[in-house]
Amino acid sequence: MGKNPQASVEAGAVDTHCHLFLLPGEPASAVEAARRAGVARMICAGIDPGSSRRSVELAESFRGVFATAGMHPHTASDLDDTGGAEIEELLGNPLVVAVGECGLDHFRMKSPAPDQERVFRLHVGWSREFDKPLVVHVRDSWDDAIRILDDEAAERVVLHCFSGGPDVAVACAQRGWFMSFAGNVTYPKNEHLRQAASVAPADRLLVETDSPFLAPQTMRGRDNEPADAMAVVEELARVRATDAGEMLATTTANALTAFPGLR
Repeated sequence: MGKNPQASVEAGAVDTHCHLFLLPGEPASAVEAARRAGVARMICAGIDPGSSRRSVELAESFRGVFATAGMHPHTASDLDDTGGAEIEELLGNPLVVAVGECGLDHFRMKSPAPDQERVFRLHVGWSREFDKPLVVHVRDSWDDAIRILDDEAAERVVLHCFSGGPDVAVACAQRGWFMSFAGNVTYPKNEHLRQAASVAPADRLLVETDSPFLAPQTMRGRDNEPADAMAVVEELARVRATDAGEMLATTTANALTAFPGLR
């Protein structure tokens, strides 16, 4: 495997989770706007075999864009042998820096819980096999998600769009897992997320947009974009009573640790 051609991307914020393929406009426009805002790297997260392949295509097209490959819990029931083989093939690509997004969602329950668990465990195995971090979606299912990750002895875990409170943050930090905060940390009702961000160790913090979803409070009503990751950096800095520049440096360094393929 040769040297990663994207290793020379300039320093800047890392949007550790976005869905460029879901944005209404051209991905090139969002990538350029992100660069102007100071976001140097973006991880485009696949949610099924097709979108995972599209994420790889985007990573191959734009400097500073990387991909993940996996199956979202909403569609876990649809993952068959063919789809699994497609994801495995993509995971061998050096521009695919993580396995997922995968996990559990007991809020919408679009796939039955047993199917979600089966596919989640499969992804943990892929993470180990391909030596890549696991990007985990958890909604209304923290106890079960932590149990499965513990059962499978998962180590390289990134909790995407972290939704737990401070007690969950402490439990996850004790396991060495990364917690990625999105624009919803700015919503007035989400004090539990700000409390979680305040108690999480600084070296476990990441930022993301989950764009086009979860636009920060000051931008509610429009599609979120990777450029808006800077608003999350600023909110984490405010919550932790630190300088935004320091928070930017911290979360960028953490992203390079959590996702070695970004280097």
